[in-house]
Amino acid sequence: MTAPETGPSVTGAEALRDRALASLTTARARTTLLTSCVEDPDLTAQHSPLMSPLVWDLAHIGNQEELWLLRAVGGREAMRPEIDGLYDAFEHPRSERPSLPLLPPEEARQYAAEVRKRALDLLETADFHGTRLTEAGFAFGMIAQHEQQHDETMLITHQLRRGPQALTAPRPEQAPEFTGPAEVLVPGGPFTMGTSTEPWALDNERPAHSREVAPYWIDTTPVTNGAYQAFIEDGGYDTERWWAPEGWKHVREHGLTAPLFWHRDGGQWLRRRFGATEVVPAGEPVLHVSWYEADAYARWAGRRLPTEAEWEKAARHDPATGRSRRYPWGDADPAPEHANLGQRHLGPAPAGSYPAGESPLGVRQLIGDVWEWTASDLAPYPGFAAFPYKEYSEVFFGPEYKVLRGGSFAVDPVACRGTFRNWDYPVRRQIFSGFRTARPESA
Repeated sequence: MTAPETGPSVTGAEALRDRALASLTTARARTTLLTSCVEDPDLTAQHSPLMSPLVWDLAHIGNQEELWLLRAVGGREAMRPEIDGLYDAFEHPRSERPSLPLLPPEEARQYAAEVRKRALDLLETADFHGTRLTEAGFAFGMIAQHEQQHDETMLITHQLRRGPQALTAPRPEQAPEFTGPAEVLVPGGPFTMGTSTEPWALDNERPAHSREVAPYWIDTTPVTNGAYQAFIEDGGYDTERWWAPEGWKHVREHGLTAPLFWHRDGGQWLRRRFGATEVVPAGEPVLHVSWYEADAYARWAGRRLPTEAEWEKAARHDPATGRSRRYPWGDADPAPEHANLGQRHLGPAPAGSYPAGESPLGVRQLIGDVWEWTASDLAPYPGFAAFPYKEYSEVFFGPEYKVLRGGSFAVDPVACRGTFRNWDYPVRRQIFSGFRTARPESA
C-alpha cells in the first residue's frame, strides 16, 4: 500500500479568483510580448511548415477562451461563430494554415482582447462549484494553461524564425560547478503516480494510482552538450547499432549529424539561438534532440531512457514518508530558486543548477530547463476518463507518440507539475527537448 499523494490546500473562492486572474494575466502578458516584438509580416508568415503563423496562434488563443469560458461556462452567445473552423487545431494541419482566411494581426489582437475583457467580467462573479468544469476554477486554469502552451509554441516559432534577434532575456546565473554524484539510485517498490487532488490537472494526469518499479539508477542531471559532443565525435550518427531502425532511417534520409541548430565551425560547435549565433556551452543540458537521438545516445553510453513511471518516481517520491510530492522540492508552487521556468531565460541553466529544487533522492533539474524524453508511449492511466473533450489527450494515445516530462525554460509554472505529461512524435527536434538516462540497479 503506497502513501497517498499530497495536493494543494483547499482555498476559498476569492483565493481561487485571485489565482485565476494572476494566471490569465501572466499568460496574456507573455502572448503580447511574443506577438509584438516583430512586425506584422513576421506574424503572418509561416517560418516552418512544422509551425503555424504566429497570428494563427494569437487568434486561436482567443477562440479557445471564448469557447470554454464565455460559451461553456458563461452561457454566452458566440462572438464570431464563423471563425471557429479556422482555429480548430484538428480541422486544419499547421502546414495548411497560412492559406486560410485568417484574421489579420490587428483584428486578431482586438478579438483576443475583447474575449479577455468579457472573460474577466465573468471571473468576477464565477461560481466555483456546481459542475466539474467550474469546480475549483478548473476552466479558468485550463485556459491559462492552454495559452501558456501556445506561448511556448510561439517561442519555438521564434527560434525557427530567420532574421535579426527579436527577443532578449538575461542568462541564467552561473552556478558553481556541480561536483555531486553522476547518478542516483531510486529504490524499487510502489509509489503513487498521477494525481486525483491537483485541481487544475488535466485529464491525462488523472487518476492517482499505484505503480510498481524495480530499483534503478538515474542521471542526477540532464545529459549535457559536452557529453553529447562525445557521442558525435565517437561516430554516433554514423553507427547503425546505436539506433532504433526507424531512427536510423530518419538520420540517413535527413542527413542528421548533430542537434538541430548546431553547426561546426573549424574545431568548435556553434548554435543559433533566437537570431544570435554562439559557441555551444559544454555544461548546459543538450537541447533540440529527437527521441531517436536521445535513445541512440543512451545506447551508446550503455544505458537507456527512463520510463515515464521511473521519471515520475525520481521526481515525486519521498522515501522518508512514502508519499508523492507535487514537485521534487515539496508541495509549494515553483519559485525562481527551484527551477528555470516561465521564459525568464531563453535557454537552460548549467547542469547541476537549482539545488533548492532537487528531489528527496538528490536528482536535479527535473522541472524546467529542458523537456525530457522518456522511453514510454503515451497511454491512459488506469481509470482514465476524457475531460472536458477527448481531443485533448485521448486521440493521441498510442505508440506514435513518446512522452516528455518535466517542462522546459519555456514552460510557465501554471502548465508544469510533477504529474504534467507532454508528448510528441519521436522525430521532433524543434521543441525544447533534452533527456537524462537510466540503468537497472544491477547493470
